[in-house]
Amino acid sequence: MSAELHLTARCETERIGAGCTIGPFVFVAPTAEIGDGVCIDTHASVAEGARIGRNVHVGAGVHLPAGIVVEEEVKIGICAAFSDTRIVGTKASGDAPPVLRRGCRIGANATVFPGVTIGEGAVVDAGSVVRQSVSPHAIVAGDPARVIGFGDTQEAVESSRQGAGQVSPQSLRVEGVSVHELPFISDPRGNLTVGEMERSVPFAVQRYFLTYDVPGAHVRGEHAHKRCHQFLTCVHGSCAVVVDDGTSREELVLDRATLGLHVPPMVWASEYKHSPDSVLLVLASEYYDPEDYIRDYDEFLRCRKGR
Repeated sequence: MSAELHLTARCETERIGAGCTIGPFVFVAPTAEIGDGVCIDTHASVAEGARIGRNVHVGAGVHLPAGIVVEEEVKIGICAAFSDTRIVGTKASGDAPPVLRRGCRIGANATVFPGVTIGEGAVVDAGSVVRQSVSPHAIVAGDPARVIGFGDTQEAVESSRQGAGQVSPQSLRVEGVSVHELPFISDPRGNLTVGEMERSVPFAVQRYFLTYDVPGAHVRGEHAHKRCHQFLTCVHGSCAVVVDDGTSREELVLDRATLGLHVPPMVWASEYKHSPDSVLLVLASEYYDPEDYIRDYDEFLRCRKGR
């Protein structure tokens, strides 16, 4: 065994990688699998069937339950807890062990319930209680944990202003995404904004839908389309939209009816930070087709690479 094992540690597995550090009073069960470069701090424990990827750091006092999957480069803070108690009414899948995807971070004293997946690059703030799965790159905090942001996301600065004339679209860093300032006509009888299909809206529209009465803690979208273009505008209230092409990620706040966002196919989009009165209008280039949706972020990344 090429691991550095403290005299008080008890490591019963033979499946342990090179360069690992096993601290004082750590216990590792016989069927656990530990990758290269893993560091497990004092008084932590790893149960039967746990799988830990390379370069993972497990903080002091952490118990990794049976069957948990911890992918590479994950960091788990001190005394983070992985509950084995089933919670009625959550979206977690029964008593299945948690899954921690590549590069995610779990803060000190956070609690993660069974069946929860923490997405790639996601961050769970210290002391948070996670009852539902967390999207890739999301930052969550609180009890219950709520999305408060997305990591490595740049704020899209839209430079145009309301005016009576048509303003040229502003391209974002995310491939194919653009911000559109729609005409604004002030009138004492009531203000007016207007859009024309295949002009201010850059495609022919086959379908529309509205989202409203969205609880402020919830995230909508979280998918990409293979063929469908979408044009989003918040006709009342406000919400934030995060767009992601697998390389760049940007966030734009839609806070007026004259501001629209064109999201082309093969861009991952999520909507959150809904104000209580938000009404989001989405225009779509295609009729509804469930086969057009990509709902798994890893599949989305594979499709992007295969283009």
